[in-house]
This record gives sequence, C-alpha cells and structure tokens, in this order.
Amino acid sequence: MTSRRDVLTLITGASLAGAASGGFAAAQRIEPMMGEDGLYTQPWFMHTFLDLREDLAEAAAEGKRLAVLWEQKGCPYCKEMHQVNLARPDVHDYVRENFGIVQLNLWGAREVTDFDGKAMEERALARRWRVNFTPTIQFFPERLDAQQGKPGMELEVARMPGYFKPFHFMSMFEFVKTDAYEKSNFQRFLQDKFAQLKARGIDPNVW
Repeated sequence: MTSRRDVLTLITGASLAGAASGGFAAAQRIEPMMGEDGLYTQPWFMHTFLDLREDLAEAAAEGKRLAVLWEQKGCPYCKEMHQVNLARPDVHDYVRENFGIVQLNLWGAREVTDFDGKAMEERALARRWRVNFTPTIQFFPERLDAQQGKPGMELEVARMPGYFKPFHFMSMFEFVKTDAYEKSNFQRFLQDKFAQLKARGIDPNVW
C-alpha cells in the first residue's frame, strides 16, 4: 500500500527528473550570498549562539530537522552546492521548509557548544566529529530524549560526506525527513526510489 509519504517522495522525484534536464529558467534561480568569512551562504540559514542543543530545539519547535553544514573558503564543491543545488527552487524550497541549517567553517574560530555541553572552536569540533573535507552535512534526530549528554558524533543519524549532485542531494534530505534511516541505508533508499520512478515511467537525470 502506498503511503502519503511515498507519494510525496515520488512527486519530488518527478520534479527533480524534469528539472535536472534543464526545466528551470535562469530567472528562477536562487542566488546565494557571499559572507564576510568568504563562505557562500543562504539568508535563511540559522543565525544562533551556536549552542547545538538549543539549535536542535529551535528547529524542532518549527517542525524541522537540524543539519550542520561544514564548508571552507575557496571550496569549489561548496560553491557548486550553492550555485547549482540550492539555486534550484524545488531543492531550495524543500530544504528550507524542512530543515534548520547551521553553517560552520572547517577552519573557523567561533565557539560552538556540542550536544554534550563541551564548548570549543569550530575547527576543534570538526576534528572531534571527524569532519575532514567540505561540504559535509551532518543530520541529527528530531529530539534528543534519552540521548541527552552525548556528543554530536554519537547523535548524527546520517552524513552527506562531500558534494552530491542535485538528485542525490535532494534524496538525502528526503531520507532524513521521512525517517527512512530507521529502517534502511541510503543506498537502499535510492534503489527503492529509482524503482518507484521507473514504475511510473520516469527516467531521472541524476547529473
């Protein structure tokens, strides 16, 4: 039996299939901004005191999931993520409506408080969480509950380890938003999604 969640995923996949083949006009693109730290950014990213426990609670209060996005100045794949993936209205809108994004600098010196209460500079947190390259996106549970007091490395439910093309990028956010990680891995989630799209006669352009 097909659930409402499955239908939404198929609709999104169909939208991506058409968009990936050039369905969006240049006028519809959403352009990123350049921050003072040299990182591309989006005006809707969360601006907080970087206490990740509070950030997760704030995102949850808005019905969103928390994701931590690691970037660094001069990163070509970070630029592509902003100028290609997040410039597409379908991807941009889905991520913005369903996720609170905290952007961190791999080499930054701002103080961040981990979920276990330990405060340190961004670059130290990156080492603690074993983030070695950019972009990296870490996704966290909707609520901490019994997992209170654990560091982020033990809490993340999924990780995007590098740049993903738009179809896979969007799919990863769907994977987390629909809690699919609780019963499957990302590769299996993609295989099932491709099978469902194929059954509908849709051949998505994943590039």
